[in-house]
Amino acid sequence: MAAECPGQGKSSWPELLGTPGETAAATIERENPSVNAVIVEVGSTVTTDIRCDRVRVWVNTNGIVTRVPVIR
Repeated sequence: MAAECPGQGKSSWPELLGTPGETAAATIERENPSVNAVIVEVGSTVTTDIRCDRVRVWVNTNGIVTRVPVIR
């Protein structure tokens, strides 16, 4: 979870909910250059490991963000 990741910068982007995934990913990487934003379609299988350098951007089939992006 974000609380377990030390460091500087923003760790949650609730304002990006409902925006296009590509726009959200670019915003996340601009606001916190120490993370990599990864776009993932809802229903995809992903690892459960916690990584302080990754933000998953969950999108629907239209490419719209469906979950609040957070560092995990």
